[in-house]
Order: sequence, then C-alpha cells, then structure tokens
Amino acid sequence: MTDLQYMQKAVKLSLKGKGKVSPNPMVGAVIVQKGEMIAQGWHKKCGGDHAEIMAIKKAGTAVKGATLYVTLEPCAHQGRTPPCVDAVIASGFKRVVIGAKDPNPLTKGKSIRKLKAKGIKVDVGLLQEEILRINEVFVKYIEKKIPFFAAKIAQTLDGKIATSIGQSQWITAEDTRKYARKIRDQYDAILVGINTVLKDDPRLSASHKSKKIKKIVMDTTLMISRKARLFNDTDPGDCILVTTKRASLAKRSVFENLGAHVLVAPILKNGRIDMIWMAKELAKEEISSILIEGGANVIGSALKHQLVDKMYFYIAPKIIGDKQALDSIVGLDIFNLKKAMALENIKINKLNKDIMVEGYVFRNR
Repeated sequence: MTDLQYMQKAVKLSLKGKGKVSPNPMVGAVIVQKGEMIAQGWHKKCGGDHAEIMAIKKAGTAVKGATLYVTLEPCAHQGRTPPCVDAVIASGFKRVVIGAKDPNPLTKGKSIRKLKAKGIKVDVGLLQEEILRINEVFVKYIEKKIPFFAAKIAQTLDGKIATSIGQSQWITAEDTRKYARKIRDQYDAILVGINTVLKDDPRLSASHKSKKIKKIVMDTTLMISRKARLFNDTDPGDCILVTTKRASLAKRSVFENLGAHVLVAPILKNGRIDMIWMAKELAKEEISSILIEGGANVIGSALKHQLVDKMYFYIAPKIIGDKQALDSIVGLDIFNLKKAMALENIKINKLNKDIMVEGYVFRNR
C-alpha cells in the first residue's frame, strides 16, 4: 500500500467519530511497520484517547521504528488528555505522516517542529483539503470562536412551510422526517424560536437515545411552558433558554429552578435577540455545532447575521399557492437579485417522495 492508501484508511477511521467527539476534531490513525499495518485508532469521544494514542496502545512494543499516519497534527498542549506529540516521540517512530496541521493555535505547527527536532521524518499535507472539510465544524469553532450553524427547512415547491391558518403537519413524507432526524445526530444542539415551540411543541430529540443533544430556544419574554415536551426525557441542563431582560425575574427563576440554563441576551434595535452575542456565548459552553430547525424568522435572522454555514432543504412535491401561507425564510428583505443569498457545493438527493437540497451558504471570502 502507498502513503495515500494508508492516509485514506486513516480518514475512513476518523469518520467513526462523527457526531461523537465534539468539541474535538475527528481524527484517525494507522501504524505501519515494514509494509504491514499493525495497528489503527480513531478518536471515539471527547476526554477519551486520541486516535494516535489508541493506535500506539494497540501496537505495543512493535511501534519502535514504525511509520505513523494520522489525519491531524498530534496535539501539543495539555487539555483533557496529555499532549499526544510527547507520546508519539516516546514511542520511537521513525516517520510521521500528517494529513493536515491542527488549526488550533495551541498546536498549529508546534508538534511538527517538535517531531523534526527529535530527528523524526515528518511529511505534512496528504489529503489536507479533504481532512479539513471533514472537520469543518472544528475548524470554524476553533478559528472563529463561534459554532458551525446549519439550517433545516421542510417546505413545498413554492417555498411554504405552513398554510395561512398554520397547518404544517406534515409537508414532507414520514421517511423524509426520519432522515432529517438522523441529521440531528451530527450536531451538538438544535435551535428553534419560541413560535415553533408554541405551535408544534416539538421534542427536539436526537435520532439515537445515546446521543446527548442540547436544546436551545430563543424566547425574548419566556413564553415557553414548563410542560413543553422538549423538557421531557432529557437532562434539564441540556435545555438552554435564550431570553432577554423583558422576561421577568420570576419567570427566569422558574426555569432556573427546573435546572434549565437561562441566558439573558442583549436586544437589537428591531427588538430581536442579538444572535452574534448568543453564538459567542454558546461557543463558551463548548457547543461547536448547531442545527436551526425553525422558524422562518430565526433562520432569516441567522442568515442576515451571516451565521449560517450550511443548509438542508427538504422539498415536498406540493404547491400551496397562497400568498398568505407561511414562507420558509423571512426577514432578509432583499430587493436586488444580485444581493440574493446563494448556495454552493450543492448536493441533491431523492428521498423517495421528496427531494433534499444540501449546500453551503456562499460568501465572498
């Protein structure tokens, strides 16, 4: 096998950590001795062994003089676990092949220099673009200090999410809704506005019971009921209510006593919550990725503040044809087509009866 094939194997291993390792990156590692792969590893969960440490433990004494293939530069700082680069050096590797530099400034390039200083041959950049794309959530979180945001919309062909009297269940087919729930498992948190909670009373649960997911509600005056279904079958501390000073201290106390996390956000001139402030505060809670699931005003506001990175449109082959029906996105107020928001790197999937359009929000970078 070639260097490329070994790194491809490491990349495939890294994906086993998808949705499980936040706020850490997904990393895979392979150890090769005399042309044979003797051990492999991947980062399974935050606080657990990193990929290269798992592989080193599996290889044992056979690691001396071997080559390590690792998708991301070994960490050089003390976090929840000791610096991986020290373990790599102590293991006696002859060569280390690194897919991409760690974008974390606490490590970026430091481990590479340290390995070279110890006489270890180091090659960097194999499958770099693919590895950084796989870790797009970690890259944004660590570089921008705010979460990676995605928005999910279920709509008709004419862009409606409900009829004029608010009927919305169900626009898309059942198997489409099951597919959309599985997408939740890739994110740390789900975000909705209070109108979505009042209208649909969603559970906002992950697809798999083992997946812990935060539930975030934007609610300027705390109109949410303590009996809302999103509080059921979950740790109250995983429910985050983002409110403002317009909510009384008594109301805040009710939910704080319930165990929910209440964030009091600044209010913008239009009377809405400052989403930029909210994003920074949620990042401090080690929430690195958020899936916005409604409503139209929340998604519109997030787009307007250039927070949204990725979008999932689930489109049912239905037409409502009523200008009073609810639009899927509200609040952008774009009058010049040249300034209309666009998606890039589009993927289109046929989901039985419905269609999913997935893409990234284009920005002049």
